[in-house]
Amino acid sequence: MSSLNNKVQLIGNLGADPEIINLTDGKKIAKFSIATTDRYKNKQGETVSDTQWHNIVAWNKTAEIVEKYITKGNQIGIEGKLTTRKWEDKDGNNRYTTEVVCSELLMLGGKA
Repeated sequence: MSSLNNKVQLIGNLGADPEIINLTDGKKIAKFSIATTDRYKNKQGETVSDTQWHNIVAWNKTAEIVEKYITKGNQIGIEGKLTTRKWEDKDGNNRYTTEVVCSELLMLGGKA
């Protein structure tokens, strides 16, 4: 069961081109969001779509692949783990964000 500890798998479409950050130590970060959509029928029998946006972060070699091949609208599959970061904003308030740190990336198709 330890292999299921904090594992996320998503298939979705990029909402915008990735943001690429080159760090001074030579490391690279790619930040992007993907949308996943679940569809179901409500009580009236109508199909309802529920779209969720997921923040993704890729590092180093994975970030290089993202930079080279991934653009807005591409359908991709990712695997990674959930992480939550905490920081203090300019007003001294604690802020949090939850992201998926991508360890595997699959390019599944063209633009949506």
